[in-house]
Amino acid sequence: MPTIKFVKENKEIEVPPGANLRAEALKAGINVNHMVCGVSEGVDAFAANAGKMLNCRGFGLCGTCRVLITAGAENVNEMTTLEQLKFKYAPVPDPMPAMAFIGHEDTMRLACKTQVNGDVEVETMPEMNMFGENFFS
Repeated sequence: MPTIKFVKENKEIEVPPGANLRAEALKAGINVNHMVCGVSEGVDAFAANAGKMLNCRGFGLCGTCRVLITAGAENVNEMTTLEQLKFKYAPVPDPMPAMAFIGHEDTMRLACKTQVNGDVEVETMPEMNMFGENFFS
């Protein structure tokens, strides 16, 4: 059975092949929905709690469940069209997913649209790299 390792939470869970990353994280008590990240500790705590309530419930519309696949990216499904639209074209009301995507083009995913087919390592609440080499490109 595939294993998902949540890096920041230091937690590992076994899931059936083809399992939805968001659903399995929620079953394990891990919050993958967050509004913004990497700003300050107090803001991040507020954003994590707000994300629990203010999300699209797994339809891929809000972008709050974005995660980084730090290892095992070949063991998840291909990026969906909805993910590509969400990350590459910043929607007017919510530009955060597109901004967080910069510099993480190969590893950023929406947990609600990710199927796990093998062992993966996941980083929840990835930080935005506003000063990285790819930000203004």
